[in-house]
Amino acid sequence: MAYQKRTKDQLAARVAQDIPEGAVVNLGIGQPTLVANHIPKEREVLLHSENGLLGMGPAPAPGQEDYDLINAGKQPVTLLPGGSYFHHTDSFAMMRGGHLDICVLGAFQVSATGDLANWHTGEKDAIPAVGGAMDLAVGARQTWVMMDLLTKQGESKVVQACTYPLTGIACVKRIYSDLCTLDCTPQGLKLIDLVDGLTHAELEKMIGLPIQA
Repeated sequence: MAYQKRTKDQLAARVAQDIPEGAVVNLGIGQPTLVANHIPKEREVLLHSENGLLGMGPAPAPGQEDYDLINAGKQPVTLLPGGSYFHHTDSFAMMRGGHLDICVLGAFQVSATGDLANWHTGEKDAIPAVGGAMDLAVGARQTWVMMDLLTKQGESKVVQACTYPLTGIACVKRIYSDLCTLDCTPQGLKLIDLVDGLTHAELEKMIGLPIQA
């Protein structure tokens, strides 16, 4: 049986599924912003954006965009009742002060023990983009990564040790990918789930590392 990758929306829905009632969550730039569209309406989750928003809602309907109301990736968003705007400094104080339950970030590489590399590939022509990633990675109570498992060249982004410049050390708790969900532990990777049709053995071969069942 051939396996089918999760679409970006299916992956966002998988992340949203694990966000508990009452959590304060930062959604990083890129794929993580899609998570806002999949949080169940009956579940109260406070979404934070590092440019100074708390109580962010899903993307606006076409034609309803307000470009004075954007997330950190400059995408138009909505604000739920009770939501608020505030200064960038206050936003970073929230991030650094342990007030976020979860942050969901993209990544270039994640090590088996949870080291994160997501701001620079180290290549000469690459544009580094630190943003708030370092503050989020160490400031949130849990750091989750949301990404494609493989690069366009077919190499695993989950590695034994990161070769790109690090954002944080042993900060990632969970990896949500288009093929599987993994926990990062001091003992290495632990399997949470994988897409239909993909076997544990195939996943281990793809990543090149042992994965606890």
